[in-house]
Amino acid sequence: MLSISRTTRVFLATEPTDMRKGFDGLFALVENVIREDPFSGHLFVFRNRRRDRLKVLWWDADGLAIFYKRLERGNYQFPTDSVVSKSGTTSSRCEIRSDELSLLLAGIDLGSVKRRRRYQRPSADDQLTSGRKPVSPA
Repeated sequence: MLSISRTTRVFLATEPTDMRKGFDGLFALVENVIREDPFSGHLFVFRNRRRDRLKVLWWDADGLAIFYKRLERGNYQFPTDSVVSKSGTTSSRCEIRSDELSLLLAGIDLGSVKRRRRYQRPSADDQLTSGRKPVSPA
C-alpha cells in the first residue's frame, strides 16, 4: 500500500510517455508539458502507450525519486483516457487526489467510482462570488 499525505497533489500526464526516460527526461516533461514545479514534492505520474507501465516522479527533500511499476496482466485506466474537452482537445495533465492514485494502482477504474457528498470548506473565491465576507482563521 502506498501511503501519501492528503495534501500531496498528484498530476497525471495524459499522453503516453517513453518509459526509457529517466530523471532528466521526466523532469523536463513536468516543467514543459505538465507545467508544474518538479521540486514541489507533489507526485507526477506517467504511463506508456499500452498502459501497462507507470513511472512516478517525486522530489524528496534532498533528491528525485522514480517509482516504476509494470503489470504482468491488464492495464491502467486513467480518468482522462476517454475524456475529450468540448473544444475537441485534451489537456496535457489531469490532477487526482492521493486516495484516487491508490485506487488507480489497485486496478480500479476511477470513472466507475461513485463519490458520496462530503463537506468541503468554501475557498475565499467562492465566498467573494457569493457576497459573503471571507473569514480569517483566529
